[in-house]
Amino acid sequence: MNASTPTLRIEPRDAALDVARRVVLGGFPAGPVRVQAELRHPDGSLWRSEAVFRAATDGSVDLGRDAPESGDWDVPDPMALVWSMRRVQAPTDADRTDEVDALSIEVRAESPDGHAQARATMLQRYVVDGVTRQEIRDDGLVGTVFRPAGAGPHPAIIVLNGSGGGIPRQRAALYAAHGYTAFALGYFKAPGLPAYISRTPLEYFERALAWTRRVLAPARGFVAVTGQSRGGELTLLLASRFPDLVNAAIAYVPSAVVHGTLRAGQPGEAPDAPVWTWQGEPLPNVWQDNPQADWTAFHQRPEGDAPVRQAAAFLSPLRNPAAVRAARIPIERIAGPVMLVSGTDDGFWPSTQFSEQIAADLAAHGHRWPVRHVRGEGAGHAIGLPNVPTTLIAKPHPVAGVVLTGGGTPAANAQANAESWEAVQAFLADAYAAHGAQASQGAPGVPGAHGAPGGAPA
Repeated sequence: MNASTPTLRIEPRDAALDVARRVVLGGFPAGPVRVQAELRHPDGSLWRSEAVFRAATDGSVDLGRDAPESGDWDVPDPMALVWSMRRVQAPTDADRTDEVDALSIEVRAESPDGHAQARATMLQRYVVDGVTRQEIRDDGLVGTVFRPAGAGPHPAIIVLNGSGGGIPRQRAALYAAHGYTAFALGYFKAPGLPAYISRTPLEYFERALAWTRRVLAPARGFVAVTGQSRGGELTLLLASRFPDLVNAAIAYVPSAVVHGTLRAGQPGEAPDAPVWTWQGEPLPNVWQDNPQADWTAFHQRPEGDAPVRQAAAFLSPLRNPAAVRAARIPIERIAGPVMLVSGTDDGFWPSTQFSEQIAADLAAHGHRWPVRHVRGEGAGHAIGLPNVPTTLIAKPHPVAGVVLTGGGTPAANAQANAESWEAVQAFLADAYAAHGAQASQGAPGVPGAHGAPGGAPA
């Protein structure tokens, strides 16, 4: 191949979704080069991005070195090809949106006259080689377990969704890629489960934790729990109510207090209706019988196609100290490290304020395990996996159908995704290592302290 032949290299071409790629062009005429990316998602939706770069005198463009002159992003970042993608066609098979199909992204580059062209395909995988999948319908539990490559045993993590319900397979599959046995646990809006979040018994999760320990047999007895939004609230509830069963908690955009059903309850149910129960009794939530509660921002109906930004409503019930005390999650009971992820421009609820309060309360109670708070500056509510499109900021709530804005910008949300995911992997590795050190010493109160040790996850 001679030096004037246009080339487009993606390295690595085929890898896990959370692996950042290098994208480099060569052999183009000096001057403008248009770079386009297209994803035909397995759910039938179509996503596209494009930007114009200026090739150097040697005919090269390095997307990690060079910022585009114009287009859908404006910073040196090869993964901007992905996160800046805009949806130009809606899904035709919405059930596959949250599945773990590999994503194939076609990248094209061409000069203005079209004479110099190159293309390449990038594959993003949720399920990497060696990871196995098992659907779970056992002991009343519903979910999917992803096991990493290798004989194990492996540390375990239970992964929870928020108020959209369903089964969070994508995140679980990627935890398995990092060496964890990951249980994507459904608790509503999934086959065999209630359609709504209303009056969900915490006993269900206690059973899931016990099942994980008994059946999945995690290395050194290590079980972490992670969830987002209502799942973040739930993560902290479980870690505080079952401290002997939860060894680490990772709460994405969480709340510091219990809320009502909000938009995920049964039809006709008031938004302050109970979500969680214990021994048949509902847990108090901050909205109930609270004279300071102001639902105006929650119930707003903006003109035209403007989405609802409801976060302001969630500040009002916090003005009532008695209601906050009754609904506060007793995080001081958590017996392990805690990680919090928030967005400073969260349009759903004030997750940064909640996270700062949680961290402050843990410090005030002398929490003896590490606490980390990753603030997504300028980011919104939808913080999760890296290297995915972040432009769909306003979308219908999966249960209520109301179009909500999560807040943030595509660039800020993409940065928060990448930074928090890297921080989560480091946090989990440290938590598992510290737990292993305690277990090897036979420390009291460490579940599985005398069990078979497992190797550190990748």
